[in-house]
Amino acid sequence: MERRGKRAEHSSNDRWLVSYADFITLLFAFFVVMYSISSVNEAKYKVFSESLNIAFTKQINPTSPLVPPNQPLVAPAQQQRPTIVTLANRNKVLVDKRTAQLGEQQRKIDDRMKKLANGLSQVMASMIKQRMVNINQTKRGVVMDISASTLFGTGEVVLQDSSLDVLRQVAAVLSKEDMPIEVEGHTDDTPIATAQFPSNWELSSARASSVVRVLIDSGVPAKHVAVMGLASNQPLVPNNSAENRARNRRVTITIASPNLDREAGVGE
Repeated sequence: MERRGKRAEHSSNDRWLVSYADFITLLFAFFVVMYSISSVNEAKYKVFSESLNIAFTKQINPTSPLVPPNQPLVAPAQQQRPTIVTLANRNKVLVDKRTAQLGEQQRKIDDRMKKLANGLSQVMASMIKQRMVNINQTKRGVVMDISASTLFGTGEVVLQDSSLDVLRQVAAVLSKEDMPIEVEGHTDDTPIATAQFPSNWELSSARASSVVRVLIDSGVPAKHVAVMGLASNQPLVPNNSAENRARNRRVTITIASPNLDREAGVGE
């Protein structure tokens, strides 16, 4: 009995159409999605929804047109390009506003410090003419250097009677302010070694304290005042002559400029 030959397997040359159709369907869905998100409005959103149904279910609702009647595919320009305030723009607006506020606040502070400097200059006018007092307005604040020879005798810390009235007038000006006040005592580089003042540190500190006591007794709030003795460590000029040493022996009163952030209300 002859052995039957194996039945030839049936091969179809059309199987590629299935993959091709799936590819075309997905490609169509992709372009529909890209078109829909290019300009979102109600009409295109509905087109997007219907197109997805076509792509994945292959069912079309004949009673629902892809585009509603009298509805253009392209949305009006005012709908396509809404005005959007980006985060960068908002931050720029805030920065510009903050800069303007700080600029205005700094102007007010500068005017306030200038008025204070003028008030002190009027009180100390006679000493300024004699070059015993120097007043400057700096970024740090108003700085007033008073020659020690105007305030004290040589090696002494007790204020001379002639200086008390001037310091009381200074206190009258400062008592109206609520800014920090630093009083620094300075000496020249000539060493001192006595039972009362073993070094220039003690001498400079004691002289600054004497000035502070008068200011406080004359109405300046004690909580606003700080005292420092700096000895000969911050000379105005080199200690190479008698005249320069006299300039370096001084008491410096600094009225610190208000803190800009605090004045502007940062953090409130």
